[in-house]
Amino acid sequence: MSQQPTTANDGGGVTVDSAPAHYRTVSNTLLGALKTVRPCGPVRDALQGDIDAAYTVQELLIESRVSARNMRIGRKVGLTASTVQRQLGVDQPDFGVLLSDMQLSEDDAIPHEALIAPRIEAEIAFVMGSDVEATDREAVVAAVAYVAPSLEIVDSRIAGWDIGIVDTVADNASSAYFVVGSGKAALADFVPAGAEMVMTINGQEASKGTGADCLGDPINALVWVAETAAALGRPLRAGEIVLSGALGPMAPLKAGDVVEVRISGLGTVTASVTKETP
Repeated sequence: MSQQPTTANDGGGVTVDSAPAHYRTVSNTLLGALKTVRPCGPVRDALQGDIDAAYTVQELLIESRVSARNMRIGRKVGLTASTVQRQLGVDQPDFGVLLSDMQLSEDDAIPHEALIAPRIEAEIAFVMGSDVEATDREAVVAAVAYVAPSLEIVDSRIAGWDIGIVDTVADNASSAYFVVGSGKAALADFVPAGAEMVMTINGQEASKGTGADCLGDPINALVWVAETAAALGRPLRAGEIVLSGALGPMAPLKAGDVVEVRISGLGTVTASVTKETP
């Protein structure tokens, strides 16, 4: 039986404008770690283990990164696979925000020098064709334009991946970069839960799984983030990309690695990592 995630609330009435000063301090600490590529310590104690506070910090972090040249372009659902939850010691999904400077093409090299302790996972990406006006399953599915294979490069700004759910939420769901493959399918022609995934790194199998490993069905993850985003006042919009969560275990990512993911019914998506500088 798949886990039924709960929907985050609006932070108990705490908005970005009314957030306590120490929330911004936490946000600035995480932003500094991102910019300097030097990890910081866990932030869960500073936020008293409050997941709603963590989402407020996440929003502060995103607002500090957004500009006319770096826009919000989607969401990512994290911690959807039980294998990944066990890897990180958490028991529920989360979500983060995708910005335009996080998207790479298959021809772009993943900048290893900009990452602290990167890992990579394979996912199904949903591209929204219309605004999500209602969050019931039928309405959310009807808003999808197409699905595509994708890779997400995750990277915790917390030293040693010493994270709980509050740490990763505050840290924008430990997101870094993502790549969407060129293959496309309409949901009418593709069953996400039945998709099979194999990821290789340098030609060796590094991860495998199925759509059912993502909350029982990647559509469940899509509906969850649609509900959660709406509850937080930022509903899914047309054109947004939604990374629905890992189809199998994350794998460590090293300088010079070449990654290929094959998802049945969608094709492949590839990525390479920059080599170590002398």
